[in-house]
Amino acid sequence: MHDTKSILVTGCAGFIGSNFVPYFLEQYPHYRIVNLDLLTYAGNLDNLAEVEGNERYTFVQGDICDRALVESLFEQYAICGVIHFAAESHVDNSIKNPGVFVETNVNGTFTLIDVAYKTWMEKPFVWKEGFEACRFHHISTDEVYGTLGETGLFTEATPYAPNSPYSASKASSDMIVRAYHHTYGMNTVVTNCSNNYGPKQHDEKLIPTIIRKALAGQKIPIYGDGKNIRDWLYVLDHCKGIDLAYHEGISGETYNIGGRNERNNLYIAHKICEILDTLKPKATSYQGQIAFVEDRAGHDRRYAIDATKIETKLGWQAEENFESGIVKTVEWYLRKYH
Repeated sequence: MHDTKSILVTGCAGFIGSNFVPYFLEQYPHYRIVNLDLLTYAGNLDNLAEVEGNERYTFVQGDICDRALVESLFEQYAICGVIHFAAESHVDNSIKNPGVFVETNVNGTFTLIDVAYKTWMEKPFVWKEGFEACRFHHISTDEVYGTLGETGLFTEATPYAPNSPYSASKASSDMIVRAYHHTYGMNTVVTNCSNNYGPKQHDEKLIPTIIRKALAGQKIPIYGDGKNIRDWLYVLDHCKGIDLAYHEGISGETYNIGGRNERNNLYIAHKICEILDTLKPKATSYQGQIAFVEDRAGHDRRYAIDATKIETKLGWQAEENFESGIVKTVEWYLRKYH
């Protein structure tokens, strides 16, 4: 292997990946990152402006389903690790157009891991010389576990019960990665995270939507009764968890990364309005703009992750709580929208 290790990261013009790449390049001076991204509507190269001139960073526009392209990247850059972010992820879109989700999330993951297997291994459980340390890290979601009642948490042992076309496609991709570990002996790790928030998130998601609508003087739309609960994870805390799992996670294992920050949607809307009232006050409180809209079809009531395993086995700890992270987030969007 070369002194500089080349790692293929996918989908890094998107929200989580574009926070991960600058962090990772700074942490590891001997890594070269090759970012394969199709630049769908959810990807934006402006998110990566800060690393554009970095000689250890290469951007390739293309589809993870394009096998010939993926094979050529493995060969050209001697790829010895994959961190796979690329996914269609917006549940509302998956309800309207599930086919794209199956194509990207299932077939794309299969293409990537199959090319990795054939590049790195002679046959099941036998590595090619020099490729013994290669690893495939798959980024997934807590939504594969379905929905929770008022109590309880998702652990790595929770049975899969996905409820939306999005979460079903992510569950399928997790299973493909699992199969490559058990059948071929591939060195894999899977992380399932809770809802991320922070800088660079796509405008369509909940928190950017609340901020954007508030600033525009429009109605702030909240689904149903606003009591749907999510466990919120600040994106940089997630990036640090991925880093740990990629480097120190045990092959074949899954690690849940969660912020231990359960908040319902209505609380989040009120909190953001409160912060805006302070940072960018107007004659009346932004809270007057909150409006309830018809609920999403099959809307899961509550997700929450038990992150004990990654905390105890790998020493991960979330540094932000929701109240500290959301202030940083609102400040970032104020700069973006003005």
